[in-house]
Amino acid sequence: MPRDPFWNHNTHYHPLALKHVRGSASALDVGCGEGLLVRRLRAAGVTSVTGIDLDPHQVGRAVGGPGIDYLAGDILDVPGGEFDLVTCFATLHHLDLEAGLIRLAALTAPGGHLVVVGLAAVRSAVDAAASLAAVPVALVADRVRGTWEHGSPMVDPVDGYGDVRRAARAILPGVRFRRRLYWRYSLEWQHPL
Repeated sequence: MPRDPFWNHNTHYHPLALKHVRGSASALDVGCGEGLLVRRLRAAGVTSVTGIDLDPHQVGRAVGGPGIDYLAGDILDVPGGEFDLVTCFATLHHLDLEAGLIRLAALTAPGGHLVVVGLAAVRSAVDAAASLAAVPVALVADRVRGTWEHGSPMVDPVDGYGDVRRAARAILPGVRFRRRLYWRYSLEWQHPL
């Protein structure tokens, strides 16, 4: 298998989003940065993909093309429609948790999918043990695969894994929450018809 020059702890989970491409005519990538996932969604067959990021410098670096649009702005403030697929990678912890989840749900069309891959704070002994166990795996993977530096601003998460799980279950009925390797969690949700 060829080495992915864009691999890091976030892009490792792009397949979670790409598996929902079938049947998706439109997609929105929240916190798109320089547009890697936007381009991957478009290449996988989504007809129209929009990326939005708060950082205008990152949006200015984004590579476009047919069926690709980028916006610089705050997802909580910009007007939006509904999308068959909404993705949010390493961005939810930059927002108010509940407001962010409500907004992401509102942007997901009935029958559409929402995929979030996020970071959360360590708040329990279980969190600490899982985080510690990830260290050797990450060290080996980073050394073998290399890590792509995306250039987006980073902040530490405030909400813990339990906070995210509780809020997601309250706001996104039927959501699938999973702890993931590399200090990540995922939320996968299909908007009811």
